[in-house]
Amino acid sequence: MSDPTTEVIFHAYPQSPVAEKVRVAFGIKGLAGRSVEIPRLPPKPMLTALTGGYRRTPVMQIGDDIYCDSQCILRELERRYPAPTLMPTSEQGLMWCLSRWTDGPLFDQTVRPVLGAAGDSLDQDFAADRGRLYLGEDWAAGLKQANADLPHLVSQMRAPLSWLDAQLSDGRAFLLGAQPAAIDAQFYHVVWFLRGRWAEGPSFLSEFQALVRWEDNIRAIGHGTSSTMDPQDAIARAKDLEPAAKTGVAPHDPQGLAVGQSVTIRPDVNGGEQPVAGMLRYADAETAVIERSAPDVGTVCVHFPRAGYRIDLT
Repeated sequence: MSDPTTEVIFHAYPQSPVAEKVRVAFGIKGLAGRSVEIPRLPPKPMLTALTGGYRRTPVMQIGDDIYCDSQCILRELERRYPAPTLMPTSEQGLMWCLSRWTDGPLFDQTVRPVLGAAGDSLDQDFAADRGRLYLGEDWAAGLKQANADLPHLVSQMRAPLSWLDAQLSDGRAFLLGAQPAAIDAQFYHVVWFLRGRWAEGPSFLSEFQALVRWEDNIRAIGHGTSSTMDPQDAIARAKDLEPAAKTGVAPHDPQGLAVGQSVTIRPDVNGGEQPVAGMLRYADAETAVIERSAPDVGTVCVHFPRAGYRIDLT
């Protein structure tokens, strides 16, 4: 029987590209865990009960600790399960720097042609939700512009895909060599999204033959093994346990944060998302953890990256 304090519970939905990134990491590490399927669109009451309002995908739960954003999830997986490693070379600092581009501008650059190509056929609820995130408050005008600019937007994808293709042109199995790494998962989720969500994606990607071979190698890794879990059981799991997150604030914090302060945390973009409120428990250059309590889940610790997220005192 699995230890409830260490079992990985993954909250996601099958079509999520960012969840696919983490699923590849599970495959690299050969992990077994539980899977809770969440809705594609808000409201997501079972998820936000755990997170305090954070509604993005995916979220990982281990015991009473809730990890938001793939940055936090990948770091925690590597810490808890160091072998097989997601960092087979010594350039992990550069990998994290590059991940800010793959997860930010590159992913946004990929979303635009996919949304633009869908045009009026896009489900309007989905368009309103994702359009606000990726095209701004005036998302409807942005969607029309993306449709009109489609040839230009597609042209902007050829350069990064050409760079990846060149990296793989010596026959290596993965981007850094013979072993898969976090950077493979970081890039793969973008290519996976382009291939699966744009009708012309497979034809477009066929230009990059080394990249296509690499995609096959990534798919062969798989996603580890998982069994389904009811969201109510995940909430009950949280209520039955106590969080294990450490306490403290690393020196030189630019915001002068201190343990016990009342804070809110939210993505550092105007996506119309609810901030998560709680008591600061831990902060360093990479991570912030807030402790929050609610009758339905008890006391949980919610982990966020510092990069890309805003902390405000309340």
